[in-house]
Amino acid sequence: MKYIAVALLGLTAALVNPSHAQSAPQMDLPRVKLSAGMHLIDAQMAATQDQRSIGLMFRREMPQSEGMLFAFEQASVQCFWMKNTLLPLTAAFVSNDGTIVNLADMKPQTTDSHCSKEPVRYVLEMNKDWFDKRGIRAGFKLGGQPFETK
Repeated sequence: MKYIAVALLGLTAALVNPSHAQSAPQMDLPRVKLSAGMHLIDAQMAATQDQRSIGLMFRREMPQSEGMLFAFEQASVQCFWMKNTLLPLTAAFVSNDGTIVNLADMKPQTTDSHCSKEPVRYVLEMNKDWFDKRGIRAGFKLGGQPFETK
């Protein structure tokens, strides 16, 4: 009986402290190939609420040609913060057709809000300055399956 009580206590502690449950980066999301002109991007696709809420948290490094594409069911103003995110990132807020609406540089482990200037369905996070180094600005159109009209 004593062992059952200890096991239940441990289970209760794990359920009460959800931050303990997720402290590792999510590395096994589906991937999608995107393009920014001649530049190719290998993006993890965060399509569910749980995947989007974790995002790139806890990642210590990310190759330059990789990123994360957050896909939402419908266009709306999207706001992001960097709590538990260890990498400096740039977020591209992207419309249905792949056009970048605006970009936001984001500092690691901050809770400042970075929002789209208008409703968007996608947000692409890349290493900070990735877009700037390639001359990619608001109005630039990204390519790839998520942005193709059906």
